[in-house]
Amino acid sequence: MASLDISDSVYLGADLREMRIQLRRFIDNEIIPHVLEWDEAGRTPRELMRRVGELGFLGIRHPEEYGGSNLSTLASIVFAEELGRSGSGGVAATILVHSNLASPYLTQHGTPGQIRKYISRILSGDLITGIAVTEPNTGSDVAGLKTRAVRDGNGWRLNGAKMYISNGVYGDLFIVAARTDPGGKPSRSISLFLVERETPGVIVSKPLKKLGWRASDTASLTFDDVGLPAESLLGEKNKGFYAIMQNFTHERLCLGALATGHMACAIEKTIEYIKQRTTFGKPLSERQAIRHELARLAAEVEASRQLVYHAAWLDAKGADVTKEASMVKALSAELANKVTYKCLQFHGAFGFMEESGMELLARDARLLSIGGGATEVMLEVIAKCLID
Repeated sequence: MASLDISDSVYLGADLREMRIQLRRFIDNEIIPHVLEWDEAGRTPRELMRRVGELGFLGIRHPEEYGGSNLSTLASIVFAEELGRSGSGGVAATILVHSNLASPYLTQHGTPGQIRKYISRILSGDLITGIAVTEPNTGSDVAGLKTRAVRDGNGWRLNGAKMYISNGVYGDLFIVAARTDPGGKPSRSISLFLVERETPGVIVSKPLKKLGWRASDTASLTFDDVGLPAESLLGEKNKGFYAIMQNFTHERLCLGALATGHMACAIEKTIEYIKQRTTFGKPLSERQAIRHELARLAAEVEASRQLVYHAAWLDAKGADVTKEASMVKALSAELANKVTYKCLQFHGAFGFMEESGMELLARDARLLSIGGGATEVMLEVIAKCLID
């Protein structure tokens, strides 16, 4: 499996290679044996989050002064890629949303008091976070969101609704985007708030039933006249739009890395299967049509992976990678759907069965071209960078 060995990269130093080895050992022993069970249960256990916290992986995007490790974007890519290799997009999403997409807002924009209140429990996995931006009529169009927060004495009054929120059912703390200046320019009228799940007026729906990523609990959130203290405002008032846009870039790089690991897992499973499966007196691995198609897929996955790592390397250097991150997201997501479709096909009827693991991979791949910015949105972003 040398052609699919994702243990090395010219972009990684010895520290990140060692991190990958530790991660892979943990995932092989403590995640992969349970992915079907957790998919059926519709959630990733809190105990697993605590184990990830014990190993220090929930703090890779947080400063050392708060107990994190303050690692570069490349570390996040290694983390996401290895989680993708678990074969469960839902488990990967549960962890990544908390560690990389939601909780970093706290240490990037929070006050010392806000950080002290939550950070130790975030890093330990005792307190799970989610990011609440998407609304019934607003996804990537953040400037169009309708949820509002208005001044109420020294505090705030929050009203609105959010949709498709990962970690929404069992999460404890949400970073909520709300409009705080209805008459202002859309990009300069959105603020972020720290909202605890148990706050009166916060209504969490039952878990949403989904095609894939079932191990990631997803909910709709309603904020019905929710009273928030002044210290719930996260960062500067009306500056939330820019914080969200900045984190979208990181999210898309992580999703590209997750897709890379997901595809590697699918091809590895397929190679193992075709070596064992015999038809008409010969193993499938000797059928030229299958051999050549897998070779082609492996080449495309490797090309996609190199784009992911190059974009992450540029980001770590401080470059604006809006275009590259959008390319990563568009290319890797569509390719993941193609790879898992083909790999399930090569498994035949067995691939259609839950026990194969391919059925789960194929279902979970489908969201990659939708979540975090649909392919069509990514292509428009790329076009603007190239043409406008």
